[in-house]
Amino acid sequence: MDLSTRRRRTALFLFFLIPGLSISSWVTRTPDIRDQLGASTAEMGLVLFGLSVGSMLGILISGALVARFGTRPVMAVGVALVIVSMVVVGFGALLGSAPTVTAGLFLFGAGMGGGEVAVNIDGAEVEQLIGGTVLPTLHGFFSLGTVVGAAVGILLTATEFPVQWHLTATAVVTAGMFAYAIRSIPPAVGRTKGLRSADGGPAPARSAVWKDRQLLLIGGIILAMALAEGAANDWLPLLMVDGHGVDPALGSAVYAGFAAAMTIGRFSGAFFIDRFGRAPVVRASALSAALGLTLVIFADSPVFAGAAVLFWGLGASLGFPVALSAAGDSGPDSAARVSLVAMIGYIAFLVGPPGLGFLGDHYGLRSAMIVVLAFVAVAVFLAPAIGTRRTAQPEVHPAPSAAPDAAPDVTRAAGGE
Repeated sequence: MDLSTRRRRTALFLFFLIPGLSISSWVTRTPDIRDQLGASTAEMGLVLFGLSVGSMLGILISGALVARFGTRPVMAVGVALVIVSMVVVGFGALLGSAPTVTAGLFLFGAGMGGGEVAVNIDGAEVEQLIGGTVLPTLHGFFSLGTVVGAAVGILLTATEFPVQWHLTATAVVTAGMFAYAIRSIPPAVGRTKGLRSADGGPAPARSAVWKDRQLLLIGGIILAMALAEGAANDWLPLLMVDGHGVDPALGSAVYAGFAAAMTIGRFSGAFFIDRFGRAPVVRASALSAALGLTLVIFADSPVFAGAAVLFWGLGASLGFPVALSAAGDSGPDSAARVSLVAMIGYIAFLVGPPGLGFLGDHYGLRSAMIVVLAFVAVAVFLAPAIGTRRTAQPEVHPAPSAAPDAAPDVTRAAGGE
């Protein structure tokens, strides 16, 4: 790996870390924000709807923006919106203004939805450049950010530190990371509009990737596993507080355990994928998430339910990045393929928060999570669509005695999946 690629990969680590720090910072303060707003569970679902709408808006326009401008400006604007959103959410809570908090979450969703699609496209290209499994590790930095942010959030929740100053400090720290990282991202990655072909004519039209059946099945996997991850990010502290009767600080601690399990799963994912292949790893992940969800939903012991969250986190850790990696390898026009399945996955952010909120208001959050469990169970059966892992193509030097025309066959055999 050359120096510029190494710096680019490090920058992508930070671009994944920033939203992880940000989302866990406000999620761990969700009970405090709810109390300051005086909102019911259903009303909190409506507040979170701002996140859903912003996410889908960002996702729906991100593919076209990347095609026109490349990943770099889309990533820059997206992360900037995430940083600004922290200040808006914090002061919305201070003012007790649900519309202001909703607006802040809208900005967060728009920035994360649009920016994260671009970051994943850039990460998929880095994965192809170095010929190895990278996306799970990149997503591991998102989970690492959630662990660090959750740990800080637990401490500040326990000490009753004001929400607005907590989120403002988060914005300042992440702004410094952003200023450092953006310099190492090359321009024009993923850009297709306005380019010319080698003969000077217009570039060929992009293929209709949405007609690819395998790609849509991969999108189904990413939808289910993103819902499993998003349900925890949005509702786990309140699920433990309202569903299992723990105090807010302990609810935040359980969320930190989920984030830690996600981090471990993602940083160890490359080893298991290279050893066993994508489909078995995704199937095992879905089974683990289903087990954890089942125990959290039906166990009456808060201690037992809290421990089961670790299975939920480990299981939810790899579905999203492995599916993105598989989408990028599934055919031509990798950027369009990654953009499509990422958009399908982020639908979970649209239907998840308000849908689970309304169900939770009528049946309780524990019962609402049965919907998530059903989606994860489907992912177990869709796992074969993920295919095998993409292996690096090693450089093969034929023996001196080999016939010259035999070398291409040796190389092709060595580099095949």
